[in-house]
Amino acid sequence: MTAPTSAVDVNQPSLQPAAPTGRRLSWQILLLVIAGALALTSIVRIITGADGITNVSQMSTALQLAVPIGLAGLGGLWAERAGVVNIGLEGMMILGTWFGAWAGFQWGPWTGVVVGILGGCIGGILHAIATVTFRVNHIVSGVAINILALGITRYLAPLAFEGHAGGSAKQSPAVDSLGHFTVPGLSDGLRDLNNNGWFFISDIAGLLGGLVTNVSWLTVIAIALIPGTWWILWRTAFGLRLRSCGENPIAAESLGVNVYKYKYIAVIISGGLAGLGGVFLSIVANPFYLEGQVSGRGYIGLAAMIFGNWMPGGLALGAGLFGYTDSLNLRGGSQNVHALLLLGALLLIIGAIWLVITKKYASSVITAVVGALVYAWYATTNEVPNQVVSATPYVVTLVVLTLSAQRLRMPKADGLPYRKGQGK
Repeated sequence: MTAPTSAVDVNQPSLQPAAPTGRRLSWQILLLVIAGALALTSIVRIITGADGITNVSQMSTALQLAVPIGLAGLGGLWAERAGVVNIGLEGMMILGTWFGAWAGFQWGPWTGVVVGILGGCIGGILHAIATVTFRVNHIVSGVAINILALGITRYLAPLAFEGHAGGSAKQSPAVDSLGHFTVPGLSDGLRDLNNNGWFFISDIAGLLGGLVTNVSWLTVIAIALIPGTWWILWRTAFGLRLRSCGENPIAAESLGVNVYKYKYIAVIISGGLAGLGGVFLSIVANPFYLEGQVSGRGYIGLAAMIFGNWMPGGLALGAGLFGYTDSLNLRGGSQNVHALLLLGALLLIIGAIWLVITKKYASSVITAVVGALVYAWYATTNEVPNQVVSATPYVVTLVVLTLSAQRLRMPKADGLPYRKGQGK
């Protein structure tokens, strides 16, 4: 007696997504790369005297700036793993900021978190209806969501916030804090160790100190969502079915997977995660909604997801990188970015040497020349203009995406229209 088609075998070869082309770094090698980068940063800190590039306050700020980007990126990952491109992350974050602050100042911050997530889910539902049911171009639908969210919040803000203390047409009243925590003893010990300025050890202390000092409870939830997403999508039958919709929906349908259902679920979860990122901005990063506070973080989250090769761990690294460079705007920006010029020059020279080893001589020459120019910039100046400091996160994002483009592999059916029964 044959099994019904709805009972999908998670070991079915036709449902298993194809392996990415090229070599993938093992976690051991990845840890060595991170340790090497941190050691190089420590050398730069000692040479330049820019202690702020790895101190506890810098790392704590970087973590706070990375969280909304990481949540937006996670939202994009859920949608694209099911085959739906979600350019609408920006609009879903905007909905999250508005709904979170609107509910938060009236009924408390945790209610604001829930309502903000639901606000993002509304954007996800609209995007799913357009792309899955009506097969509208995913980019067009996403842009429309962004415009619609901006218009809705701009219209509703004066109606909801004017007349309340601290409220205006562009700003909500203040929302109570969700609460922060600092690990007693450990936080002070790591800060003291960081202040010693020792090679490598003090830099690790600064990194770890940022993770245990003045941390919001919502940050803890956001960090937990990264391994949670990995476990659900790569270790459960539900996750396999969802990913199969992004790789080969026709094969998935032939094995009894309701492709429409899984795409809807993925895009709604995507909207909820982006909404949570918006909530973080309007309740944790700032205790109020402010028009324009998302400031392109939905797009940056999408870039972090691409940098991470559509994987949660890589996405987290991308969000952390942008959060770190963005934090330079707030703490010793000019001096720290000037020090990073030396770090960039060293990385480029190391890259040129690696390209020579791999016999890519033309690329190695170009990389070495760029590295020499960056070093010359560092050596002939004492600081960088404020405009350069402000542009640093975006420049770093573009450079990293450019350098990592050759190893990327998106889901095979990502962005492609699908009609039920089209494989028959």
